Amino acid sequence: MKKLQLIGFVILYTLLSTTAFANVLKDIKGKVIDAGSKQTLPGATIFIPDLKVTAVTNGDGEFTLSNLPSKGSYLVEVHFIGYKTATQVVNFATAAGLEFALQSTAIETKEVVITGSLISSTSKRNSASSAVVGKDQLLQPSTNLIDALTKIPGVSQITTGPSISKPVIRGLGYNRIVTLDDGIKQQGQQWGDEHGIEIDQFKSDRIEVLRGAASLMYGSDALGGVINLLEPSSAPEGQVKGEFISNYSTNNGLTANSLMLNGNENGFVWRARGTYKNAYSFKTPTGYLPNSGFNETDLSGMVGLNKSWGYTHLNVSSFRNNIGFYEPTLDANGNFVKEDGEAFITSDYKNRDLDYPRQDIRHFKIALNNNFVLGNGNLKADFGYQQNQRRELEDGPEPSLFFDLKTYNADLKYYIHETNGWQPVFGISADAGKSQNKGIEYLIPDYNTYGIGVFAFAKKNWDNNTFSIGARYDYRKNNGKQLFIDGDELFAPFQNKFSNVSGALGFTHQFNEEWNFKANAGSAFRAPNPAELASNGVHEGTYRYEIGNSNLSPERSYQVDAALEYEGKIVSASASIYNNYVHNFIYASNNGETITAEGDLYPVYRYGQVNANLYGAEASLTIHPVSFIHFENTFGYVHAQNSTLNRPLAFIPAATLRNELRFEPKLKGTNDAYLSVGINSAFKQTRVDDVFETPTSGYTLLNAGIGATFNLGKQPIKLSVSGNNLLNQKYYDALSRFKPGRFDYENPNLGVYNTGRNITFGLYVPFTLVK
Repeated sequence: MKKLQLIGFVILYTLLSTTAFANVLKDIKGKVIDAGSKQTLPGATIFIPDLKVTAVTNGDGEFTLSNLPSKGSYLVEVHFIGYKTATQVVNFATAAGLEFALQSTAIETKEVVITGSLISSTSKRNSASSAVVGKDQLLQPSTNLIDALTKIPGVSQITTGPSISKPVIRGLGYNRIVTLDDGIKQQGQQWGDEHGIEIDQFKSDRIEVLRGAASLMYGSDALGGVINLLEPSSAPEGQVKGEFISNYSTNNGLTANSLMLNGNENGFVWRARGTYKNAYSFKTPTGYLPNSGFNETDLSGMVGLNKSWGYTHLNVSSFRNNIGFYEPTLDANGNFVKEDGEAFITSDYKNRDLDYPRQDIRHFKIALNNNFVLGNGNLKADFGYQQNQRRELEDGPEPSLFFDLKTYNADLKYYIHETNGWQPVFGISADAGKSQNKGIEYLIPDYNTYGIGVFAFAKKNWDNNTFSIGARYDYRKNNGKQLFIDGDELFAPFQNKFSNVSGALGFTHQFNEEWNFKANAGSAFRAPNPAELASNGVHEGTYRYEIGNSNLSPERSYQVDAALEYEGKIVSASASIYNNYVHNFIYASNNGETITAEGDLYPVYRYGQVNANLYGAEASLTIHPVSFIHFENTFGYVHAQNSTLNRPLAFIPAATLRNELRFEPKLKGTNDAYLSVGINSAFKQTRVDDVFETPTSGYTLLNAGIGATFNLGKQPIKLSVSGNNLLNQKYYDALSRFKPGRFDYENPNLGVYNTGRNITFGLYVPFTLVK
């Protein structure tokens, strides 16, 4: 009932806002042409990110942008396949007929506008180290949302089989990475080893990854970077569009289907999506891992208004994931068996009915996103409510561990229109969370958490340079609740208050059309989370007993990075370096202490703090010698040191090198045809803290793919087939939670290889119902 009341309130707010910020209606017309031939380009997409307005050129290359503010300057981007993306800042007060002349290019069009930073701008004018994953890349086969991002240099994943992935950016993960969805910080149980991201992998058309500290923008937790999921752009005026996605993978029988509809009628916009995924146990090169299947159901929708006063969008989503877990039980020959010693048979592995133990994860979210034209600027206001429920079921439907977290968020930013090249932004954000235990076992106490932050930021553009500067103040408070079990105190009450000042400087310089330089320096912080402050229990799935420390101090990060980028007609390349010093780095360590709990022996991990230093490099090189050959290469490396104890930090990704050669012929009756061969290599990771983990050997995986878009009449249909690990290579990834030393404390030599050979068949059908 409370959820329905909340939805009703924000719908009423949405309707009332149409009159609260009235403005003069304005339409702007224009056309898109080829810069060389001057021919018009039908089907080009025009998009204004800050207003979420979209248009498509007609058969004459002309377009109309409707329901625009009558004043203000906004960044407009234009996309067309085979051409460089064009961007232009347009002053709506003086704009009349616009003309965009696009330049053809052999290099694949790159998404050049970054919106996840405080001020939307082209990548060349944005000092943050960033990468964008577009729709085409997101449609390539992946087991989950985070897996789809790991082609970006500097981005890795902590995996618990194919169903669970946690993001790692430049060696930092867990609560040190902020994930934004519908403009709201995703709040679940991200502190846990085996806790994934509760977001539909198909819901976004575009994902931005900001590498490096971002506390200035997002406060605590943005120590290592930000993953920003952007909702699909609204349909053009008067249209109803949609898409259907379907994938099937041979390794674990994964079926993934997603249907979306998206409409726009006179500025009233709406969208609905439903996704369902189902898989049985995954197969390694040596056999199946029992009870490792999963099923996932995602429902989401949006209603909103795009008007001359700005926009207001109400997003609602419901995510549910059931994931099987296998607690290691071996027979005398070292084979996996059931708890009663009975051997598994083939049908057991391919049974889609999950056995116990398993996880039942549910995440409900409602977000109200607004951008109002107000005075000499724009007010962006984002409000969110989330309820995250994590049930861990051991031997029946009644949960043993049951975390119920409710979070409220509010974020206000006021953007003053550019004057003499200066663009100031002022903001305030607040959040409140309440977590309750509803199970029969306990790991963390009930707690309340509160936070508030204020910041000021300014960006100066002149000639081929940009300079940015900002500062932020944050305050956070955590209250942990006392708990007695059978007369014994399991959790002592605690209260922590933290405050912090963060700052950032950025600079970019464009030497010419091809060469670009950017650099950043800044500080960031992260307040300890309740698991680090007060854990006292068995953490199921990680096979360890965790004890928190209520006296922990916040982490402080001091980071610098720099990047040099080149984009020519045949070659594009980039290289970046960074150094991140983290004072009071928090981690759990074991000094040989063990404890017997629930009849089993567990190692005891206690939270403490050290100083740490992480530095590394990322590089990419793309070569297009002719129009139909594409050779892409990326490299990432991070070196992490526990400088207090003079030994490596634990669980740091190995250096990676990815190479892909694509043949892109022009075949009659098809579009976007390709044939690809790829080699993914990971170097050995011997820089490990041997108290926690074992080294991993290097490995090389062979991948390949083929696909094309066919037209049935006027309906395009994209078909693809891709193969990963085609040689069925045995390997352990450095961040796999199933590698030896992490999977079973009592048997440190026991490990489960990463996924073996996998062939995925894909179908993508974009369609228009009303045009």
